[in-house]
Amino acid sequence: QVQLVESGGGLVQPGGSLRLSCVASGSIFSISTMNWYRQAVGKQRELVASISSGGSANYPDSVKGRFTISRDNAKNTAYLQMNLLKPEDTGVYSCNLVVSWSRNYWGQGTQVTVSS
Repeated sequence: QVQLVESGGGLVQPGGSLRLSCVASGSIFSISTMNWYRQAVGKQRELVASISSGGSANYPDSVKGRFTISRDNAKNTAYLQMNLLKPEDTGVYSCNLVVSWSRNYWGQGTQVTVSS
């Protein structure tokens, strides 16, 4: 069983930055794709960043140029650096580890609030 623990959320003013971390237990981190999702109140969960086991990253247009996903396989940790934050970035951010289409794991989520 894999456990994921996120940290780094909080309250930040518009234009500010936050760095989220997701630490995974077990030994499959390095071969897994890591995703960050967010869900705002009343909205569907959306994918905001993805990084493959080989380090290739992808982002939706809504965060491209502002968010950066990275990973440190030696520390079993994925990161999401969020810059130029906007109020619409507010939500619960969760990391997701994907081994295969039938095997994936979720963290408990961390709240990010962008407000003045």
